[in-house]
Amino acid sequence: MPNIKSAIKRVKVSRTKRAHNRYIKAGVKSQMKKLDAAVASGDQKAIDAQAIATVSTIDKAAQKGVFHKNKANRAKAQIAKRAAKA
Repeated sequence: MPNIKSAIKRVKVSRTKRAHNRYIKAGVKSQMKKLDAAVASGDQKAIDAQAIATVSTIDKAAQKGVFHKNKANRAKAQIAKRAAKA
């Protein structure tokens, strides 16, 4: 544990940011699982709706800085490919 006051604050801030980032990443993973379930069901309307929701979640994560913009774009491209294939 750090002894310097500013270092103690950095530890607290890092913990808070890490928790927030994990929360957002977990939300993205949940949306991906829902998309996979929709693809498995084969219902095209459900796939389209879930793809839009998943892309929106990824965009929000990239906007908040949790995902790099290239990672977000790559994930969105993979979602579009998966939705078109189904």
